[in-house]
Amino acid sequence: MRTFSDLLKIGEGEDMLLGTWSQIGAPEVIDILGTCGFSFVILDAQHTSFSMQTVENMARACAANGLVPIVRVADNLPHLVLQARDIGAAAVVVPGISTRDAAEAAVCAARFGPSGQRSACPMVRSSGQFTADWRAYAKRCNAEPGVIALVETPEGIGNCDRIATVPGIAAILAGPFDLAVAMGYDDDMRHPEVVSAMEKLLEAARRANIPLIMPIFAPAAKECREVMEEWKRRGVKLFTVGGDKLFLADYVRRYVGQLRAQRES
Repeated sequence: MRTFSDLLKIGEGEDMLLGTWSQIGAPEVIDILGTCGFSFVILDAQHTSFSMQTVENMARACAANGLVPIVRVADNLPHLVLQARDIGAAAVVVPGISTRDAAEAAVCAARFGPSGQRSACPMVRSSGQFTADWRAYAKRCNAEPGVIALVETPEGIGNCDRIATVPGIAAILAGPFDLAVAMGYDDDMRHPEVVSAMEKLLEAARRANIPLIMPIFAPAAKECREVMEEWKRRGVKLFTVGGDKLFLADYVRRYVGQLRAQRES
């Protein structure tokens, strides 16, 4: 199974790594994304209704298309982190991390005992459906629990240094949309106070020597590129851009609009 470290190795020597979000729940969509130049996909099991069985099949599609699969679980609950790791997620995005205790709990859920509480089973996809060498498998998993802390609240920004330094946190994922809403700025992710909070998050990740992943949801490629360049200048290298629903909705809206414009002319 791929790991988060594998993803970082892909980006060695590159000025950026691009990923995207998948919320449609179809392996065929992953097949399409795999042809488009992305390095990783975050399979969103939080803001969707599909099951972990669907996520597992999407992870298989990622493997078939050279994409590193990352799973966002619905909540910071041990059984959800367990399932994501068992199905072969290279890393698990745990939402709503606002305190060090929450970050430690997420890492604990991703590690086998005695250093963690992940339920042990040798017959899961991440072990090749059966591992004959449990000690080696468990050691490898515990060495890289693969937890990505999604920090998306004012409280999380205030505690970002304490979150970033939790052993086992592989990266910080910024949550500018939720943060903007929580701060009273609706969807204005480029509000100066939201940007300032993201800069604090970036500095905390830098001090902890872990990467920050910055999501950009602008549908227009030009705007997306502008925002990316702003964060690249600050030192960000990992980005998620758009998402399968965004790409589909934006393209179909423009396509139908062009057809209607041609008919009316």
